[in-house]
Amino acid sequence: MPGKIRQYFRDKKDDVQDYAGGNGVIGKFVLAVLVVYMLVAVILGMYWSSEPETFSVREHTRSVSNTMEREPVTGFVTTVTMIRIAETLLHKPGGYISNDIFPPGLWLDNMPSWEFGVLVQLRDLSRAMRRDIARSQSQSAEDPDLIIAEPQLHFDSGSWAIPSTEAEYRRGIDALKSYLNRLSNPGQANAQFFARADNLSNWLADLETRLGSLSRTLGESVGKASVSDAVDNVDEADPLAEETGSSDVKTPWTKIDDVFYEARGSAWALLHIFRAIEVDFRKVLRDKNAMASVKQIIIELEGAQGAMWSPIILNGSGFGIMANHSLTMAAYISRASAAISDMRDLLSRG
Repeated sequence: MPGKIRQYFRDKKDDVQDYAGGNGVIGKFVLAVLVVYMLVAVILGMYWSSEPETFSVREHTRSVSNTMEREPVTGFVTTVTMIRIAETLLHKPGGYISNDIFPPGLWLDNMPSWEFGVLVQLRDLSRAMRRDIARSQSQSAEDPDLIIAEPQLHFDSGSWAIPSTEAEYRRGIDALKSYLNRLSNPGQANAQFFARADNLSNWLADLETRLGSLSRTLGESVGKASVSDAVDNVDEADPLAEETGSSDVKTPWTKIDDVFYEARGSAWALLHIFRAIEVDFRKVLRDKNAMASVKQIIIELEGAQGAMWSPIILNGSGFGIMANHSLTMAAYISRASAAISDMRDLLSRG
């Protein structure tokens, strides 16, 4: 019986070799092509996974204003920065990767997480621009270009075709460019940017909850007790009774790098946004003595962009021998969130 099985496979091997050209030349060629393709895909994947460098918001604004031959009026810096951030998503190495269906983009998960972090901040700011910053009061009409830009940036981040995510985001970028053109054109007074304390505070309130959630998720890399479980386990009848144990909430090890790079992308986008806010809202920041808070936020976000020397995201215990990159990132995000809370308090004062 074993002899018949061996003979069967020998016959099949001979049939394949005959079909492939006697000595398997075609098979060897196909194998060589696959090996080369895999090697190129791996190299491209490593290149596409590199994060974009930070850029100088002031220099970029100066370049755009010179090209447009316009004065950088209030709101110009923030809008130009939003456009640059959105264009970086589409034009960085590998382009926009989150909706790729072929290798190497299909295999990558860190860069799509980074892209999502950037995208969340763009979406939140575009909503704040449409809802508050570009309107003088609650009964004012919304800006027609921001009406287009905000939902375009909220389009499905994973759509490959019909329509593609990139095409929809380009429509949003074009709408932001149209708004910028009207805002900086002295002959058109129908585009506004109100750099008021209440408008800034409303956006900061949303941002504070975003960063709080990110900080919590990053901290769960080592496991944390759930607050809701702790409250449920309190014995109301006996306040001196020991609390019953609760299960820890811990980020799955397969998601730790995704959470880290989402926070990294958010910090990258916010770093540039706060540098723009420092310019456009400088009058109100000085009046409210909040400039120091903005500087502190920028310092923490710059720290979150430190060079990554490890090829993988390490997940050592809190006080263990190995590093824990998630907890390090959580520290920067938490301090930035605390500075945002202080900033909101200053803006709310008369």
